Parts: sequence; C-alpha cells; structure tokens
Amino acid sequence: MGEAQEVQLEIMGKEAREGNALHDENTNCSNQSIITQHKTYKWWLLMAIFALFLLVGQSAAILLGRLYFDKGGNSKWMATLVQPCGVPVLVPLYFLWRGKGPEENSRNENSPSVLVLVVTYVSLGVIIAVDCFLYSLGLLNLPVSTYSLICASQLAFNAFFSFFLNSQKFTPFIINSLVLLTISSILLVFQNDSSNSNDVSKGKYAIGFICTVVASAGYGLLLSLIQFVFQKVLKRVTHKAILDMIIYPSIAATCFVLVGLFASGEWKSLKGEMEEFKLGRVSYLMTLIWTAICWQVFSIGSVGLIFEVSALFSNVISTLGLPVVPVLAVVFFNDKMNGVKVMSMVLAMWGFVSYVYQHYLDDHKSKTKSSNPTTDQLLLPKRQSP
Repeated sequence: MGEAQEVQLEIMGKEAREGNALHDENTNCSNQSIITQHKTYKWWLLMAIFALFLLVGQSAAILLGRLYFDKGGNSKWMATLVQPCGVPVLVPLYFLWRGKGPEENSRNENSPSVLVLVVTYVSLGVIIAVDCFLYSLGLLNLPVSTYSLICASQLAFNAFFSFFLNSQKFTPFIINSLVLLTISSILLVFQNDSSNSNDVSKGKYAIGFICTVVASAGYGLLLSLIQFVFQKVLKRVTHKAILDMIIYPSIAATCFVLVGLFASGEWKSLKGEMEEFKLGRVSYLMTLIWTAICWQVFSIGSVGLIFEVSALFSNVISTLGLPVVPVLAVVFFNDKMNGVKVMSMVLAMWGFVSYVYQHYLDDHKSKTKSSNPTTDQLLLPKRQSP
C-alpha cells in the first residue's frame, strides 16, 4: 500500500510540474506577444519618421537645387558638393547615439577590420560622388518636373541589382511595378520641352536625360550595395551603424568632389557667381546651406529604411515623393504640366501602389505564419526529444 501511494504521489507531482511548466510557457508566450506588439508599434513609428525625413528632404533638396541654377548658379561641381558635404550637421546626433544600449558598445567577433571598412566606405564614396555629379548635370539641363519623373526609373534599376546582390524575389505585382515605372520614364523621351520656361534645347535635353537615367541606375546600385554591406560586412544592428554608413562615405565623396571642383577651375568663378546671384549674396549662401542640410535629412531617412527593411523598400518610398516634385515645380518654377507628364506621373503612382500592395501581402503572410505557431504553443506542450 505504501509503494502504491508513493507511485501515485510521484505521478501527481509529475503532472503538477508539467502543468506549472505549461503555465509558465503560456505566460511567457503571452508576455512575448505583448512585447512583440509593443515593438511593432515602435517599429512603425520609426518607419514613419524615416519615411518623412526621406520625402521632405528629397523634395526640398531638388527644388533648392533647381533654384540655384535658375537664379544664376552655374557651377556643376558646387551643385554636386552640396549633396554629400552636409555631414557636419549629423555629428551631434552621432555622439548622442554613440554608446547607447549594450549592442552599441559590444564589438562583434565577426566585425570587419579597419582596412575592410576603409575600402568599403571609400568605394561607396566614389559611387556617391559620380552619382551626385550626374544628378547635377541632369538637374542643370532638364526642367525639374521632367527630372524628378525620370528619377522614378531608379526603382527598376534597384530591383534589378537587388535581385543579384540582396536575393530580392520578384512577384507579379513587383514586375508590374517595374514595367510601369520604366514606361513612365520612357514616355518623357518623346516630349518636347523646348517651349518650357527653362528653354531647354534638344541637345541639352538629351544630355540631361542620359545623365539622369545613368545616375538613377547608379543610385539603385548604391542602395543595393548599402544593404549588402549591412548584411555581409558590418553585421551590426545599431543606430551608430546607420550614421557610419552616411558619414564616412559622404566624407569620402566630399573629398573627391572637392578635387573635381579645384581641378576644373570652377572654384575661381564662385565669388563672382555669388555676387551676381539674383536673390542676393545671403540667399546664395542660404540656398547652398539648406540644400546640403536637406540632402542629409534625406540620407538619414533613406539609409534608415534600408537598415530596417530593404534597399528596394527605401527606393519605393523615394519614388512616392517624386510625383510630388512636379506639382511643386508648377507652383514655384512655372513648369508646364503637359499630357505626357501627367500620364508619366499616373504610371509612376500606379507602379508605386503595385509594389506597396505586394509589401502588404508579404506582411500579412508573415503575420499569419507567426501567429499560428504561437497558438499551437499555447494549446500543446512541447515534445521532449528522446
């Protein structure tokens, strides 16, 4: 009788321990669900901030760049220099984020060497410098509305490079988005902007168009390379990594652009350019300063979205802002919005919506998959491995 009681007590104790373990597991799952939900809210808020920085910075920088050329600015290298040289405004933010959180202070065993980092940042800086120069030539020779619509083709280039560098998967909606954005840019080849207030000749239009398309391809490559560096080289998930990816390549790009500025001899005409600027000397300086600041605001948003999601998603948000620029250009620069531009804008927006819908489907699918295992964990105890 004593042995039977002991066996019974042992069974009851085992069941009690299993019940407590299951209760603890359910409690942990519930707590994890609450934490995950809290992180989701914070994540979407961060995404909204990054997207706002990107859209506002991009639109303001493009309009200020056009203002520089319209009011008497002629230096292609100065227009290029203001794009990467605004990094000093990020230095306070760099030291503010430095050392925050345990992941900021701990060095990963797989962290790259100093030489690898230098080569990486300098290589990205070269690409940025060349890309900024091509964008400056495009903005110099094209109406701002045409320029911004052609820039929408950068999404197609980015998707192409992401397929090879970032293992980006293509779906019917993404393919539809890329086709529409490509057609949107091609339509602009067949329009004649010579009647525009900017009086763009056919030769300058061709140069501006080619430079902008090549620059868009370079920007698409740059975004894919940044994502590749985050994943394969840096292997760090920190705020400091975002600023490193902005500051160091921008410093390298600034150095290369300064070499071009002095080698070309354009630096000699900058004083006279400032004196002859139609809005005055102070407005000349403020235009350049605020253009530089806006491009850095754009960089924070762009690199932040790459860091949190992907290069292609960052480019999609950038494409969303491009149709806004032509509308603002009509208001501030009296650009003409003809039928071809309207059709190009509609196709660009259609392509953007197509890609966003695919992102929504992917997000919904991932949530569905993640919710099912959690439900199973709440209902069934884990099997013990033999």
